[in-house]
Amino acid sequence: MPAESAPADERLYFRQMLSGRDFAATDQLAVQMVNFSYLIGDRHTRKALLVDPAYGVADLLDKAAADGMEVVGVLATHHHPDHVGGSMMGYSIEGLAELLTRVSVPIHAHRAEAPLITRATGLAPGDVVSHDSGDTVKVGAIDVELLHTPGHTPGSQCFLVDGMLVAGDTLFLEGCGRTDLPGSDASEMYDSLQRLAGLPESTVVYPGHRYSVQSAATMGAVKEINMVFKPPTKDAWLSVFGR
Repeated sequence: MPAESAPADERLYFRQMLSGRDFAATDQLAVQMVNFSYLIGDRHTRKALLVDPAYGVADLLDKAAADGMEVVGVLATHHHPDHVGGSMMGYSIEGLAELLTRVSVPIHAHRAEAPLITRATGLAPGDVVSHDSGDTVKVGAIDVELLHTPGHTPGSQCFLVDGMLVAGDTLFLEGCGRTDLPGSDASEMYDSLQRLAGLPESTVVYPGHRYSVQSAATMGAVKEINMVFKPPTKDAWLSVFGR
């Protein structure tokens, strides 16, 4: 079948990588933080987007190259340094700034998060492409839909591609992102979680951290086991998680 007529699921390239194991293996902070980074691309064009590059930028680019993929853009879930680089808890974490010294690619972020990313990483505003919820970033024939899910940060976003949700720090398999940090909002987090809960139950959730035994699970399974979906009302949710 010609490449241009192949269905998206045959073309889709998707790779989940765990910090401290698959990249930055000698970085003790990376080991402790158990961040996930992802590659999403088109097997036919050999182009890929890199999600939340931090800790071992060269390692992540090498992973893509070993698969014959060229990184042509970055998808940023939010501005925290363990996802995009910068200073955190006295540590300096590699991220977007170091990546751009190796490859010249656009950084795709939600409009509300873009200035926070430039502040955290030292990038120029022109390095970051601002998006609204519902926008699509295309890599080859693969469409990645951007979903604004504020709560953990004002411009947190998730990525929906071919029945898979890369959820960043909005939703973990067990729990959700913290809402007690600067810029967090527990009420918005509840609303974002409810929007995600409305996705098809077959949607596979890929979180921003490995805070569970499994690395991915269907939305149906997550809703069954995750306590953030148990309170019956927003007021009940806020009384438990809005602290």
